[in-house]
Parts: sequence; structure tokens; C-alpha cells
Amino acid sequence: MMTTRRLINLAAVALWALALEAQQAPPDLVLSNGKIVTVDERFTIAQAVAIRGDRIVAVGSNQEIGQLAGPNTRRVDLRGRTVIPGLIDNHMHLLRAGNTWARELRFDGIESRKQAVEMIRARAKAVGPGEWIYNIGGWAHQQFADDPRPFTREELDQIAPANPLSLQESYYQVFLNGRALEAFGIRPNAPDPEDFVKGSIVRDAAGKPTGIIKGDIAATRPVAARLPRVAPDQLEASSLAMVRDMNRAGLTSFGVPGCDANVLEIFRKWKTQEALNVRIFCIDGPAAGSPETVDRSIQQIPRMKLFQGDSFIDNIFFGESVYTPLHDPMFALESHPRPDQLELWRRMAMEIAKAGLPLHVHAELHDTIDAFLDQIEAVNKEYPIKSRRWALAHINQINAPQLERMKKLGMYAAVHPWAVINGAIMHEGFGDGADDMPPLRTIQNSGIVWGFGTDGTAANQTLPFTTLYFAVTGKMVGGRKVIRQTISREDALIAHTRKNAYLVFQEDNLGAIQPGKLADLVVLDRDYLTIPADQIREVKPVTTIVGGRVVWESGNGTAAAAR
Repeated sequence: MMTTRRLINLAAVALWALALEAQQAPPDLVLSNGKIVTVDERFTIAQAVAIRGDRIVAVGSNQEIGQLAGPNTRRVDLRGRTVIPGLIDNHMHLLRAGNTWARELRFDGIESRKQAVEMIRARAKAVGPGEWIYNIGGWAHQQFADDPRPFTREELDQIAPANPLSLQESYYQVFLNGRALEAFGIRPNAPDPEDFVKGSIVRDAAGKPTGIIKGDIAATRPVAARLPRVAPDQLEASSLAMVRDMNRAGLTSFGVPGCDANVLEIFRKWKTQEALNVRIFCIDGPAAGSPETVDRSIQQIPRMKLFQGDSFIDNIFFGESVYTPLHDPMFALESHPRPDQLELWRRMAMEIAKAGLPLHVHAELHDTIDAFLDQIEAVNKEYPIKSRRWALAHINQINAPQLERMKKLGMYAAVHPWAVINGAIMHEGFGDGADDMPPLRTIQNSGIVWGFGTDGTAANQTLPFTTLYFAVTGKMVGGRKVIRQTISREDALIAHTRKNAYLVFQEDNLGAIQPGKLADLVVLDRDYLTIPADQIREVKPVTTIVGGRVVWESGNGTAAAAR
């Protein structure tokens, strides 16, 4: 409990800081008459915030901040609206998605089958006959509260009779209509195309394809690989549309596994033009795919150069795989890491630690997590990792003893709750065990540094308020209760902001609304802290600010309130 004397001292320091700030140049922007949820260490609530350039310069009462404004300061009356820090996703395959975003028909957060069908029909009308309509994950049919049935080939033929149509559920299955089957060369009583996993093409008793491709990521990959990407001259527009959708959702920063070079080049151009509206922190490295490639990867590790960028674009982690045969797939019910595979993994990890590199590695199932921790503990004896921020990612099956082992090693946890859309599927496979996938309360109570990511845009949906809704209620998209370990809305928000800043090495710049930090803020259409929990998924940003610049504004945004 904070003592009265300490509170007085803190207040005095705050007043001193405000007095000092008053002697500086006036702020460029003042947001006042709001509920500023700072997400600082004390979770302070303020009324107003002042911004100069790309930084926050003061936070306080309306009167305190109002006194700092000058004749050229833009003043915005928030009219009681809630403001939170810009939301951070610590693991999204964002740049990869730029190659398809403008062509995809996204079902993120869509809870009505009727609405999804209407979206398909509208897209068919917009693109015209013969053009592909598709999405690559980010949804599951169980999220349709009004009618949670799988799509059938016959239904899709009726909805889009003149277009090839492919709808991929996470990495679980794909629904195709007749035109898509024809385009892929999948025919009745004919051999399956060679690049499709044996048995993944579902057929009826007569040998006719049902339109379902079923399995895991290996089964869905041939479909995604054959779908048309955006044309090279449209890649920038597609990536821009994707960034705009992320800003619309309140997202401002990302940990990005596999920063695709073609899209990253576009982001670098935007940065040079001072037009980059998100922050990108790359997770990449020369993972080995076979015993024969381990030595080559080990030779490349010391040449990796991290932290050569800035607060907009940087390379920060080796990851997300080390030795890919140990990359446990989604929906696998168990893993069996072999000693020979783990020896190769440890050789790679030893070199990563020797080079002093941070590591962010995919680990999902209980046995994989245990096996990796065994190897990391061995590595730590040779090359201590405690200050390196090694992190396990996904970890939906983690337990308390494993978290304690991680904490002793100084490791972090990047939590990516696949059950947000896949909760029903996970219950089919794992039974009651899925009730604790992930065990959010156990993670929170462990004291480990942890934060939220989605693993979007295929494995999961991308909307942060859907993730926060899941964390607080335990409900997947569509309202079905799928986990029992929930956390408070305050702890959930901290995991998507202040704690996530540690997982992108930006805790001095991001994650809280505090003087000196970058001015990444989101103005909300309702009060996240007080609305009924079931309404959290309905929260919408009205304004998103990155580095002091308004990058997204709805029709009800702050511009209308400026004076």
C-alpha cells in the first residue's frame, strides 16, 4: 500500500514537472476533458494530455494541462471519452498479409453467418464473374452465433455461382465451391493433385469432392499457395489498406515474425516520407529446416545485426523457429520431441545465446515447452540469458511449474490465445483440457512479464478488443464460453500495452501515457473500464494517434471537437 507521504512526494514531483514544462515551448496538441487511462505503474486516470512533436510532454488535470497551451496549440475536447495507449500486438504476421490483404474477404469479429454470406455476395458483385473471392484464415464457422454450421459446396455454389470461392478457417480446413475445385484440378473419381496432403481432400461415398480440405497447416497450405496475390503494382495499396485497418482497430505497434522483404521495403519508404502509421519490430533469423542445414544456420547467427533501427522499424529477435521440425503445428493433440532433434535445437540455441541475441520461439504443447526449457536451462549454464529477454510464444498449454522455470531464467511469455476463434475446435480435440488453453490467470499470477499477441492474420483474428473480450469473459467470437481462467480488464489492457512494450524492447517509448513517451494514443467510443464485459468486443476507436499524428479518425472522431 502506498503511504500518504509517498503520495504527497509523487504529487510534488508531478507539480514540479508541470512547472518545468510550462517553461518550455507550448504543446502542439492538447486533449482535455476526457478519461485518460495512462496504464502507468499505478494505473493512473487523468483528464488531459499534452503532446509536442511525437512525444507526450504532460499528463494531468484539465486546468494543469490547459495552462500549457499556447496560441498555436490545437485543443481537442474529448467530451468525456476514454483514451488508452496505442495497442501493441507482440506477434502478428503483418507484412506477409500485405501480399493478399486487398483481395481477402476478412471475417474477423463477424458473429453472424447471414452477414458473412451477404459479404460474399457483395464481393462477387463488386469483382465480377470469374474473379477469385477468398480469405486465408482469421475465422472459424463456430463464431457464427446465428448458425454455426460449416459451409457446404452446394451452399457456396449458390452464393457465388460465377466465382471461384475459397474460405479458409484458421489452419483447420478450407471450404471451396465448384469453381474453386475445378481451378485446383480436384475432380470426381480422379487422383488428388500431387501437392495436396494425402487424405486432406474430403470426398463423399461416390468419390465426389465435398468442397472441404481438412487437416492442419500442411493441408491448407496448397490452397493458400495457389490463390492469386495482389499484383506488384498494387502491393503498396494493399499494404496501406491493411495498415489502415490496423489503425482503425486501435493497433499501433507489432512484433512481426518473418518480415517479408518486398513489403518491408514499402514500409521503409513510408518511414522516409514520414507517412508510416504503425511501428514494426521484426522477429526473424536463419532457422534450420533439417540436420543438413544446421551448420549453415549456425555460421549465419553471429552475423545477425539487431537493434540497428529506430522506434518505427527495427529487428529485435531471432525467431520464431530455431529448428523447424520441432515447430509443433496448430491442433496437434500431442508432441514427441526426439532427443536427436533437441540436440540440434540446443546447438542452435547455444549459438544464439553466445551471440547475445534475444530469442522469440514458437512453443505450443506441454511436452514441447518442457523440452525447450530443458535445453534453455542447459544453454543458460554456458551463456546466461537472463538479460536477453528470451521468450516462448503461443504457449496455450503452459502450466505453473513451467512458468516458474521461465521466470527463474528471466524469460518472457508471448501469449497468443488461439481459442479466440478456435475455442470450439480445441474443445473437440482436447476436451476439458481446452478449458485452460491458455491459463490466463495462472500466467498473470506467476509474475512473469507477459503480453498479448494474436498470431494473426491466418491462425487467428486480428482485432485487439476481441482479444480483450476473450481475456475478460473467457468467450470466443460468437459468445461461447471456452476458457475458465479469465483476468481483470485492467490486467488484460496492461498485457496489450505496457507489458507488451517489453516484448518489443520499447518500454521506454511505448505502452503507457506518460511524459517522455511516444504519443501513441487511442480515443475510444465508450469506456472500456466500466461497460458490461460482453460489450468489450464492441469497443471502437474513434481516433488513433501515432507519434502525435492522427492516423485514423471515424466520422465521430476528435477533429469535430477541435478548437
